Formats: sequence, C-alpha cells, structure tokens
Amino acid sequence: MLLEVENLNAYYGESHVLQDMSVQVDQGEIVALLGRNGMGKTTTLKSIMGLVKPRSGNVIYKGENIAGYPPYKIAKAGIGYVPDERWIFPTLTVVENLLMGIKGGKIDKKNPHVWTLERIFEHFPSLEKRQKSKGANLSGGEQQMLAIGRSLMGNPDLLLVDEPTEGLAPLLKKEVRDMLDSISKTGVSILLVEHNYKIALSLAKRVYVMKKGSCAFSGTAEELASREDIRKKYLEV
Repeated sequence: MLLEVENLNAYYGESHVLQDMSVQVDQGEIVALLGRNGMGKTTTLKSIMGLVKPRSGNVIYKGENIAGYPPYKIAKAGIGYVPDERWIFPTLTVVENLLMGIKGGKIDKKNPHVWTLERIFEHFPSLEKRQKSKGANLSGGEQQMLAIGRSLMGNPDLLLVDEPTEGLAPLLKKEVRDMLDSISKTGVSILLVEHNYKIALSLAKRVYVMKKGSCAFSGTAEELASREDIRKKYLEV
C-alpha cells in the first residue's frame, strides 16, 4: 500500500475536525474522497501534507510514518499537493510557475518517467500555447492545469488534488477530468477531493464518503453507484 492513513484526529483550536479518519491509496490508483462542504475532506488532505498537524493517528507513506512532518519533508518524500485555491504565482509566466515546482537535487532527464517541461506540455497542450503568459492572465481552467503541472514537476508518486473542477465550465470540467485520468495512466497515484461525485466515480477505483469528520462509507465506485441511500444521505443536496 502506498499510503495508509490510520485513525487520524485533527483539530482547529478546540474544534475536533477529523475523528479517527482512515484512508488508503494503492500504487497507481485514483481514490476519491467525497462529502458535502465542511465534512473534513480538505483537512484530510492538509493533514496528510503536514499543513495541519494531526493530534493523533498515523500517516504511513511507503512504510514510513510521516504524520506531523513539515510540508517540505513530505513533498520531498514524493507527495504533491494541488490546493483548491491553486496558489499559482500571478506575476510569473507559465514556464516560471512550472519551474517553481522542481525540488532540489539532480533530475535524470533520460528517465522517461521524469516530469520535464516538455513532458508537461505533452499532457497540457493549452499550457504550451500560453507558456509566456503570466498566471494572472490565464483562464480558471488553465490556472488549474498550471497548478497540477507545477506539482508534477516535483515528480511525485502521489498527488493530492482538492476540488479540481470547482467553478469550471462543463467543457473544462471534462478536460480536467480527462487530464487526471491521463496522469494516472503514467503511474502517479491520486487522492482526489471532488464535489462532483459523477466525475469522481468516472475516475476512481475506490471511494470514501465523509460525514462530519469521519468516514461514513468506503467501497468501490460501483458499490457507491448502487447505493442510492448513501448518495442521498451524504452527497446530494
């Protein structure tokens, strides 16, 4: 198992936001984390990434417990994070933003699995066309692709992606969905937080549905698709 999150508890002040939350991601798979707003999905990703320090529980990544490590150590261990705010640099060009994602150390450019600018542009042709444009001048969809591309430049084995289709037009939602599918086929594992459960089910092998701070359902995408009771109780408005 690539990632095993075990009984994670996290707080914002006195508020107990995550309550014994557990998630697993295997090598090469997409796993979706679903639920209504405020259930703790983003906090789960931030706790894995070290942006929120868990009060208790384990985050086992490649056999090592990284719970409570600072974010830069977790990134160096091979986990990339694409926040829902995207956090691109608005005054830098597309290329400059992408280069900011490179981690320290030598990169073997002859390795076909290494993410280089050329490989990013193969997967994100719209970014290649806009490579000299500043981040602030990109559309919402292009900014989302840039945020994902920048994270890939760190050559992660696991990508944490938070609400990638939020606020995008239907055609762009499909483009981002297809792009994540394409990235997964390169061997990168993805833990996906997505408000659109139909998009999530079209991508993920397995899903977790969150209620307030904990897991209400875990199973395959097919099992959730057949559970109208779970969808109505925890997902549908």
